[in-house]
Amino acid sequence: MVVKMGNPALEFEDFDKLVEQYRTRILRFLFASVHDMDLAETLTQDCFWNAYRSRKSFRGDCSVNTWLMRIAINLVRNHTASRRFQFWRKAEKVDSAEIHDWPTHEISPEQRTSVNEQIEAVWKATKALSERQRTVFLLRFVEDLDISEIVHATGMSESAVNVHLFRAVRHIRKCLGKRA
Repeated sequence: MVVKMGNPALEFEDFDKLVEQYRTRILRFLFASVHDMDLAETLTQDCFWNAYRSRKSFRGDCSVNTWLMRIAINLVRNHTASRRFQFWRKAEKVDSAEIHDWPTHEISPEQRTSVNEQIEAVWKATKALSERQRTVFLLRFVEDLDISEIVHATGMSESAVNVHLFRAVRHIRKCLGKRA
């Protein structure tokens, strides 16, 4: 789902509404990136704080959603660099209780169990991805951004995004195929 908005200046007039509109999406991406709900909440707050502080410098070259994702990606990169990938080593397994906190639509318990198993398998498979592959994969399949939005959000070239996405998908499919 691509969220394109009208005049960015109008969106920034009611920043609370902007936060309400994009918070779940940013939180979901950050949680998928760091596998820690408390850290994802903190980074989500940081994302919106950074956006609020720099809202006047937003040029409108991309959608507000893409701009916020770029801020979120940079926060993950900064956190990763400062912690030297410690959070991935700690996240041996995503706690199923955290997955239940994931913003989803109401589904049956059987469907939820199946989805949880699939999500855990994907989390496990993403551990071996490079940071760029993981970021591109999450933006494409968790946040449903199109390639041009991923290009703007990451600052990578379109061909680099396509290569990282191809390699990530190939790796995930290979890992999920072994599981079946």
